[in-house]
Amino acid sequence: MSVEILKKFVAVAGAAAGLSLFAVSGAVAAPNPNFHIYIAYGQSNMAGNGDIVPAEDQATEPKNFIMLASHTANASQRSGKTTQSIKAGEWAAAIPPMFHAFENLSPADYFGRAMVDSLPGVTVGIIPVAIGAVSIRAFDKDQYEAYFRGDGKDIMSWGWPKDYDNNPPGRILELAKKAKEVGVIKGFIFHQGESDGTDDNWRKTVYKTYKDVIDALGLDENEVPFVAGELLQEGNNCCGSKNGGIAQLKNNFKKFGLASSKGLQGNGKDPYHFGRAGVIELGRRYCSEMLKLIDKTIDPNAPAVNLVDPSKSTVPDEPPEEYGPYTEVIAIPGKVQAENYNKGGAEVAYHDESKGNEGGKLRKDDVDIYQPNMGITVGHNQKGEWLKYSVKVEADGDYEISALVAGENGTGSFVLYIDSVKIGTEIVNDGKGFETFSEVSGGKVTLKKGEHELKLEITNDWIDIDYVEFKAVKESDAIANVRYNMTEAESSFSVYDMHGKKLGSFTAKGMADAMNCVKADAKLRNQAQGVFFVRKNGQNLMTKKVVVYE
Repeated sequence: MSVEILKKFVAVAGAAAGLSLFAVSGAVAAPNPNFHIYIAYGQSNMAGNGDIVPAEDQATEPKNFIMLASHTANASQRSGKTTQSIKAGEWAAAIPPMFHAFENLSPADYFGRAMVDSLPGVTVGIIPVAIGAVSIRAFDKDQYEAYFRGDGKDIMSWGWPKDYDNNPPGRILELAKKAKEVGVIKGFIFHQGESDGTDDNWRKTVYKTYKDVIDALGLDENEVPFVAGELLQEGNNCCGSKNGGIAQLKNNFKKFGLASSKGLQGNGKDPYHFGRAGVIELGRRYCSEMLKLIDKTIDPNAPAVNLVDPSKSTVPDEPPEEYGPYTEVIAIPGKVQAENYNKGGAEVAYHDESKGNEGGKLRKDDVDIYQPNMGITVGHNQKGEWLKYSVKVEADGDYEISALVAGENGTGSFVLYIDSVKIGTEIVNDGKGFETFSEVSGGKVTLKKGEHELKLEITNDWIDIDYVEFKAVKESDAIANVRYNMTEAESSFSVYDMHGKKLGSFTAKGMADAMNCVKADAKLRNQAQGVFFVRKNGQNLMTKKVVVYE
């Protein structure tokens, strides 16, 4: 096997297995929250067609702005007069050209500089992957190979895709995986469309190129915005009429921004490309749009990002949170406040279907905690989610279960477990709205004294939960104070419900016969079922407990 064939085999195998062809650091610490990383991709205007002025763009390293090099190039190969050489997969100062050695100034250059100026304390990183003249299919992991064999074969013959091992989407992903170890993927900037129609099919493919990366990285669309740039529309232009289609990308993305090209002049040489001033201003407009969409919170405790090796400035991982009560073990009888679920984290103390605390109150994990008018509640509860609590039952006995809940569909519900055994009955909201909380019964349970684990599991969307309460069931004084005597000389009996209310009197041959009467005669029990007490009347009082399940 020749060296060239071996290289091709390794490239294909690595791409198929999702492996990087350059070293990926084994970072074990948490990413630095003040290191914001953006993926920049598209065709020639993103790749860099603005003139480089070396004294302004290359002579000095930009402040707190670095790139994760997408290709390897010696300084002598790179446009302008830079002395900087770069190597694929390594961090370097974001000095143009970023996308290919032969390119020039990109909107990404001044996007990054503007972001740094706008967010003191933040370091910005760029992942630059763009190729002039290509269709959007060049960035679709399911279409790029066929594209470069067909419509894009001329571009392949020019050699430009080789900088990315002929796999642009693969290069974006492998760089993004490495970047995610040390920083936070904050968003995408995109400029493409001159080679395609910006119709619905194009828009779906653009979204797919973004979504494939989001899914592979385990990111949330609601947190990672996408900003597209308009095509040249001033003067002699090829494609300004396509900008309406680009604007419609807003219907495909959860968080979308549009960088306008209005008033930005071309290079005076062709109808496709912006001139230097237009490139710089377009970059700043990308910045303005992105700032509207991202979380701009700065962590004052995070270290400054090491601009040479960001892995040296990650945030040390906190030790795993030990499983146990949030504050203290919860007493039963008493209220179990929904928000006081155990410490221990996801899949240990809780399971939540959505990322982040959507209510933003009290705790910083994925459980959604809100503060309506009446207090703290756990809301946005979806089927399959669960919470665990450490509880201590003070005494053996029977307990009534109730919960204060709200919802507007009348079907949101949950069930309870003690030590993995289901207890009580399903608790369902009464459908009066999320602002109207009502106490709902959850049936009764017999509990043993001691410490236990209580689990609350959502069985139907949507229900907001304030608390679950356990109340001890107490016998009435009429029942509790009777003397127990085994003598059965009398034949007159009375039956009481569990609250001590007398339901009726009757005669029987003895206590055993009386108990059978209560079990068999529904009319004698006022048609009810459950727990009843039979008292033998007379001087020698005697009472027996009867449980009816029918």
